[in-house]
Amino acid sequence: MQRMEQVSEFKEKLVAVNRVTKVVKGGRNFRFSALVVVGDENGRVGAGMGKAAEISEAIRKGTEDAKKHLVSVPLLDTSIPHEVIGRFGTSKVVLLPAPEGTGVIAGGAARAVLELAGVKNIRTKSYGSSNKINTVKATIAGLGMLRSAEQVAKMRGKTVEEILG
Repeated sequence: MQRMEQVSEFKEKLVAVNRVTKVVKGGRNFRFSALVVVGDENGRVGAGMGKAAEISEAIRKGTEDAKKHLVSVPLLDTSIPHEVIGRFGTSKVVLLPAPEGTGVIAGGAARAVLELAGVKNIRTKSYGSSNKINTVKATIAGLGMLRSAEQVAKMRGKTVEEILG
């Protein structure tokens, strides 16, 4: 019996693995918590958490969770259409569009999300908590708030030329 492995269109990146402990009557129970980011490098990205007794199982669960929580990111060439601030908990991530050739200027957790979203040129600054989970969620929240000129024009019932001036 041959197992067929499904080829996914998503790339995944492991951002953090934590060992978590539950103290019970007989001692301590150790488990692993994994934060995984998945994206197709073409405007879709998601993050998920998985927890299990083994690291590989926690990563698998995190990947499944991330695929269930995807957001679409409107891209303008290789950057984002406008600046935005993403917040989650006490983490705040400022995302600024950048010209061609700038690259991804971002910290570790935010960088993973932006690279897998397909953003090639962007500047970011993270404020508040540097907790990886909250930083990833704040970055995704910011990307989720982005709107393209076409989306704004449609919402307002105007043409793209009227919006852009």
